[in-house]
Amino acid sequence: MIKFKYFFYILIASIVLYSCGDSGSSVENFDHAAQEKMDNDTIVKFLKNNYYNVNTDAVEPLKSGETALYDDSKLVTKEVEENDINYKLYYYVISVGDGTPVYDKNSGNLIRRKGFPTIMDSVFSRYKGRRILGEKTLGNEFDNNTTWFSLASVISGWTHSFPHFKGGENKTVPNGPITYEKGGKGILFIPSGLAYRNVSRPDIPANSVLLFYIELWDTVENTDQDNDTIPSIFEDPDGDGNPKNDDTDKDGRPNYLDDDDDGDGILTKYEDKNKDGDPRNDFSDPNNPTIPDYLNRSIRYSKQ
Repeated sequence: MIKFKYFFYILIASIVLYSCGDSGSSVENFDHAAQEKMDNDTIVKFLKNNYYNVNTDAVEPLKSGETALYDDSKLVTKEVEENDINYKLYYYVISVGDGTPVYDKNSGNLIRRKGFPTIMDSVFSRYKGRRILGEKTLGNEFDNNTTWFSLASVISGWTHSFPHFKGGENKTVPNGPITYEKGGKGILFIPSGLAYRNVSRPDIPANSVLLFYIELWDTVENTDQDNDTIPSIFEDPDGDGNPKNDDTDKDGRPNYLDDDDDGDGILTKYEDKNKDGDPRNDFSDPNNPTIPDYLNRSIRYSKQ
């Protein structure tokens, strides 16, 4: 019965039809729902047959006396809906992180520590990735880097897992390597549907299930990706928690990447009647009292 189940999944997921026109464009028909089932089975089997070795700081095949990742209390399962399919994202929390400290520039005293990043924030992270090939088998390392990136522009598996970790404190000394302490640290187990789906990449075949070791070092809180003075996380007029699907002026650019959200020819940052630096609290249209000016084409301001 089990063999038949996997044969059925494979049969469905392998049916890919391409119809090409004169321009060379293609239309794809791929069963992502069936692929999701296969990927989740792959991840669950891997989690049941491996554990986190504290001494080597790595995932290794399960041995007597150790706790499988699947049964480890540090493993978290998160439901993520993507393209109308419900995926299971798994992440293992080695440490949440203390949060990057913010100091007073004059006194040097600690003011606060940064919290969890949002799905739209920019983060500074160290990471390395490998493919999950079998119950106890990982592929070669395909990526190893330390860099800044926006959680809005990476694979969904990262977008929805990094916000569960905090940054650390920069301990870099002059002329020394970049060093952070007490940052968030974990392991991500990502189905292909929340990664590169059925599209191949260099060293990553289509429909690959991925594992990433990550360390979160720092965060740009309330990242404003289009520099319109409104943090990207708040450019979500429909309030569904996903700024990527909000495009007020229907110009093909979501609001968080559009510096003129209502397309009236006046940049969002200038539609700030009370001059407090936040266009979200300016409402000048008595006929539409709940629509802020920067989203209302009927209200226009000059740069002055």
